[in-house]
Amino acid sequence: MQDGTAGYLRRERQGMLTFALFYYSKTIDCKMILPIVAYGHSVLRKVCDDIDKDYPELEKLIGDMWETMYYTNGVGLAAPQINRPVRIFVVDTDQIVEGFDEEDKKEFPNEKPVKKVFINAHVEEAYGEPWSYNEGCLSIPKVREDIMRPEHVRLRYVDEQFNEHVEDFYGVTARVIQHEYDHIDGKLFIDYLPPLKKRLLKKRLEDISKGKVRVDYRMTLPK
Repeated sequence: MQDGTAGYLRRERQGMLTFALFYYSKTIDCKMILPIVAYGHSVLRKVCDDIDKDYPELEKLIGDMWETMYYTNGVGLAAPQINRPVRIFVVDTDQIVEGFDEEDKKEFPNEKPVKKVFINAHVEEAYGEPWSYNEGCLSIPKVREDIMRPEHVRLRYVDEQFNEHVEDFYGVTARVIQHEYDHIDGKLFIDYLPPLKKRLLKKRLEDISKGKVRVDYRMTLPK
């Protein structure tokens, strides 16, 4: 039995609305802003595993990591910081390099921003004169300290297509990469601090692990 032109048009509009809502829900689900794992969580102390190209939803995971990193104003993010104990991290140093003052430009005259995904990364060599730079971490909010690191790092890794690279990085970019690399090896930047400094930070670190810190992003606390 037919219900006439009006009924047909009504069904068409309803169908279009259903499709639009479905499409919208799929679109917003394509990338997600994930909670950041807080200091004290066991995943931050795991030596992470290599993966292969069949790792489940790898493309989505990488997209979510970029989305989360930019939302939290980070310049790097490692998989264990979103509760994935695998050897993946992303880096985009554009905002650091673009924000260089005149002194930075003199110290790092050849510094160019790098945006890369690093999968199954392993350090071949860290070399050059150690130098100090003020570091922070999304998993340890409101804590910043001067950390010594080697000037250069040589890294073996694969990209999103699992093509292998061996590449040397320098200056600020090398520092960001070493910071993120530490995460996939179960290390944190505060591990480089002298014992007295660590003791002075103890209460603040305990507060972070209990969620007693104000941040503009969600955090996953230790159980």
